[in-house]
This record gives sequence, structure tokens and C-alpha cells, in this order.
Amino acid sequence: MRTIARFSPTDCLPARSAVLAAEGMAGSSPVSAVTEGLLMRAMSMFSEQAAPIGVCADIGIPEFSEVFAGERQNDPEAPLGDIFPKADKLALFAGTVGPELARQIADLFQQHEYALGYVLDAVASCGTERLADLLQAAWESAAISRRQASSVGRIAVLPYSPGYCGWHVSGQRRLFEYLKPEEIGITLRESCLMEPLKSVSGVFILGPGAIHQFNPTFSFCSECRTRTCRARLAAISKGVTWNY
Repeated sequence: MRTIARFSPTDCLPARSAVLAAEGMAGSSPVSAVTEGLLMRAMSMFSEQAAPIGVCADIGIPEFSEVFAGERQNDPEAPLGDIFPKADKLALFAGTVGPELARQIADLFQQHEYALGYVLDAVASCGTERLADLLQAAWESAAISRRQASSVGRIAVLPYSPGYCGWHVSGQRRLFEYLKPEEIGITLRESCLMEPLKSVSGVFILGPGAIHQFNPTFSFCSECRTRTCRARLAAISKGVTWNY
């Protein structure tokens, strides 16, 4: 099954706390009036210019094996290689909040509006993550309604993306060949960077929570700048229970 979903900018407007955290200002300390003003302006610009859209397509384990293999540049330790064969269900996804925000950010930097450009960049990035969450929720809900999972008990759905956790970024090429997100305006540069820049892609994996558990101490972990896997792994314990 392949679906295209559109969302309103309000749907994808990130939480204030998420943007502040992305800017390195997480915590309870109050921010300055200047920072608060920049944040409000950036949020308003996102609401006016974002055009969130995504595509999601189910994929079987044998087909995803070819997508994941890509150009044979994955790290041998990549945990996804052990995870996906144990999944109940998988789906490729891609989404973008549109090209206008990237243009606006570039314009702000050209106009030496560095502070506002920086904050808008953070808002757009967090909005893109919010879009991925919405795509995941929609796909997960459809999977539940169709009752296509074989597991009984604690299950979890997590996204994995090329460029992270040992899945080489060149994997984008196979992913794009299968998913064809060009239909919603997302293309791939020669470097495998997506266009528009504020885009996201990867695979949703549904299965027993235990299959997603791994110890993030691989050699490539030292190069990771986000370390979001720790929060993701902690959230697995909150998986829902399906009773068939």
C-alpha cells in the first residue's frame, strides 16, 4: 500500500521546547526577550511558508533487504541489518515541509539576518521531525486497523534513516528508486542530500520492542552528532499492546 498525505503547517509546528533544545537552550531557565521575539517570528514564518507533505509505502523484508544493501557501503555493525529481518511490517517513507523555508533561511543569511536565520533553521528542522512523527502515526494507525502484525504483546514502531547508525547515506538512492518521492517534490542530489533540504526519509519498522534494542557503542557512534537513539530506546518500554 502506498499513500500520500498532506498536513497543515499548524500540524507540523514544533513545540517551543523542542526548538530551544535544538538550539542548545534546553532547561527551565527563561530565555531573553530577544530570543523569545526571534522564536515567535520564526514560528510565524513557518506557519506561513511550510507546505508539509509525505509519502509512505509498505515494503516486504526481501525487497527491503535490497534497499538496505544499497551500494554495499553499510557498516558491518549496522544494527538495522539485524533488526529488519525480525520485523512484522516495514514501510519506506519520505516527507518535506517544502522548499520555501529553505529559500527564506538562505535569504536571511544573505541579508545578514543571522540570528533569525539560525532560529528559523531550527524551527524548520524540528518541524520536519514533527512531520516524520505524523507520518509514522498515520502508518501505524493504518497497520493497527488492518491488523497485519503477527506479534502479540508489546510492540514498537521506530524509524531508521540512511546516514545514521551505520546505514550509509548512499542507501538513499535505492530508497528513492523504490519509493519515488519525486512525486511529492523531493529529489536527490549527487551527494545523496535531499532537496528540499528540510526533508526526511527512511524506513518504519514495526515489531516486538525487543528487536529494536541495541547498545549504542559501535565504532560509528562516536561520529554521531544527535545521539537521539538513547531517547528512542528508552521510549520502547512504552510500546502499546495489541490483543488479537
